[in-house]
Formats: sequence, structure tokens, C-alpha cells
Amino acid sequence: MEIEFYWDPSSTNTYFAWHLLKPIAQQYRAQISPRSFNLGYVFRHHNYALTDEPKAKMRNRKRDLMRWAAHHQLPFRVPKQFPIKTSRILRAAVVMRAWQLETNFIDQVLNQYWSAGDHSVAEDPTLIEIAGALGVSKTAFRDALVSVECGQSVIDETQAGLDRGVFGAPTLVIEDEIYWGKDRMEFIERHLKEGKPALAPLAEENETET
Repeated sequence: MEIEFYWDPSSTNTYFAWHLLKPIAQQYRAQISPRSFNLGYVFRHHNYALTDEPKAKMRNRKRDLMRWAAHHQLPFRVPKQFPIKTSRILRAAVVMRAWQLETNFIDQVLNQYWSAGDHSVAEDPTLIEIAGALGVSKTAFRDALVSVECGQSVIDETQAGLDRGVFGAPTLVIEDEIYWGKDRMEFIERHLKEGKPALAPLAEENETET
């Protein structure tokens, strides 16, 4: 079974969801298929600004993230430079797909930003170094990264997500069932185990009536 993973590296919840999903996918022999989802564009599309949220909510969000990190024993820090522009990272991930190294690349980028606090992952020199460390020709990677086709792929994947009802990152899609956020792993595991989403009968009846 395939799990489509709509992601953006500027999302803290993407970092947690990525690491929590991998062992579940391995257990049920599911394939994780990353999909670029440029949150900068999505926020503009929905006329949403993170900074507009109440300050109390923002303070609690940081505290909650530290609880998640402790509970799941994941190294985590809030980078000094946040947010970052992610279009180059998303382009780079698409490039690495050609070498079947996209998931390895995502691992490296998320860890480097959210564990080490290295905001240079948004810049071409660091992305090129990461690709080289994964065994990819730096020249070939650089050429693909700046190509028109690469940029269009990110645009197309982001728009395809919006068209199917994806509204944030991380979002996981299994057979057109949309799961949003890092705290849906129990539902995802049940879907993979039973081969279908778990929905209350009342919810199904309401959907039929409407």
C-alpha cells in the first residue's frame, strides 16, 4: 500500500511525522511516496499568516513540541532562523528522486534543520554537499536543481495537493483518505492493518445524506 507524504521542511510537524511514520510503514510494508507541498505558496493561497495566531498559542506550541521530542526520544531544537524559504529544498528533493535517494535526502535535510538547527539547508551550496555525500554527482545535481522542469515539478505537486484537498503539511494520503498532522499515526496504522479507513457508522450515514 502507498502512503503519499505531502511535506515541507519548514514544518515542525513534518519532522515528527516523518520519523514516526517510517517504522509504521516498514511494519506494514507500505511505500512512502514524498510529495512536495510548498507551504509558502499554500499560505498565500489561503491568505494565512502564521504570525497572526495568538501569542499564547505560539508559546504553547513550542512547549508542546518539546514534549513530543521527549516522548518520542527525538533530537529536536527550534532553529534560530525560522521560518526559512523551502523552495530550493523541495526542488532538491525532486532531483534526488531520479537517483532513488529522495527519502535519504529528506532524512538528512530534516535532521540537519530540526536537530542541528542548520538553516543553511535552504541554500544551494549545502544542498549540493548533501547530494554529494549521498553519492550523487554534484555537477549533475546542480544542473538539475536549476532546471525549469525541476521548478515546475514542485509547482505541479503543490497544486495537485491543493486540488485533492490537501491544506497543510504534513499530510498523509492513503487511497484518497487524507490524514493531516503528526498525531494521526494511530489512524494510519489501523488503515494499513485493516486495508481501509476506520470511520464511525454515523459519519458514513451523514456523508450519504449530504
